[in-house]
Amino acid sequence: MILADKLIALRKKAGWSQEELAAQLGVSRQSVSKWEGAQSMPDMERIVQLSRLFGVTTDYLLKDELEQAEPAESLSQPALRRVTMEQASAYLTLRRAAAPKLALATFLCILSPVALLMLAAMSELSRFHLRESAAAGLGLCALLLFVAAGVSLFLSCAAKAKEFDFLEKEPFETEYGVTGMVRERQKAYQPTATRLNIAGTVLCILSVLPLFVSLCFEAPDIAYVAAVCLLLFIAGLGCMAFVCAGVYQAAMDKLLEEGDYTREKKGQGNLVGAVSTCYWLLATAAFLFYVYGPMGNGQIGKSSWFFWAIAGVLYGAVVVVVRLLGRTRRP
Repeated sequence: MILADKLIALRKKAGWSQEELAAQLGVSRQSVSKWEGAQSMPDMERIVQLSRLFGVTTDYLLKDELEQAEPAESLSQPALRRVTMEQASAYLTLRRAAAPKLALATFLCILSPVALLMLAAMSELSRFHLRESAAAGLGLCALLLFVAAGVSLFLSCAAKAKEFDFLEKEPFETEYGVTGMVRERQKAYQPTATRLNIAGTVLCILSVLPLFVSLCFEAPDIAYVAAVCLLLFIAGLGCMAFVCAGVYQAAMDKLLEEGDYTREKKGQGNLVGAVSTCYWLLATAAFLFYVYGPMGNGQIGKSSWFFWAIAGVLYGAVVVVVRLLGRTRRP
């Protein structure tokens, strides 16, 4: 039995039309029609695809003397989804456009406690005529608004890329030329990514400097609060740089199934943005508990701002460690 007859038999057994088979292979219906009419032969890449789709060996498809289909043990699993050149280009364009939005979302989440901290400090000064309860209420409202805006950006970007979720959750194969295209873009983007990562690392490490400088002088408590707010602002800028670089890099790694997105590591991703957001929200919660909790006195004094000095130094160390661990996991 020749290949043409085998294709017809296998296709009809699967219950597919020529159009349906062509769609799964990423070819035209005319190509399938020519294969089944023995007018042309599929190339080796298509032969491998056909063997996976129908769960038979390539030997069975290519050797006319083999009349009985031989199931391939390694091919008994469902066929891998195929990523075309158009899909890959669309995904990279989508993620590059999403990078600054995700960076802004991260920045908003990190900056969310600023209003609460400043209002709390202002409520302790009589010239502002701001009650402590009003400061806490307004500050929490501002915090929730910032977090809500950041989360909405995260969800919006995730919704737009939903059709490509499979890239980080399941194995797939790419159309001829996709890998080369992605590697070219990766090579072209590398200098930009390096600059952003260096800037992010430097900003995160130096973010604690405003607080250290403020501690060198006898200043009112509100000056220390402003220093902490500046610390969060600088750290947020550093995280923005990390996220801008990481989102597009991660998209290319997903298409190449490299780095944190190898088939053994599906589901893992760039953690810098998530770690940064969680770190500063937890640090703020810990600080508020320290000041207003059962063991606190409800006063924001100079001594309490040493908490932020320690948090800032630890944050720089955490970011560096996360990035180094990410690099050591790359094959």
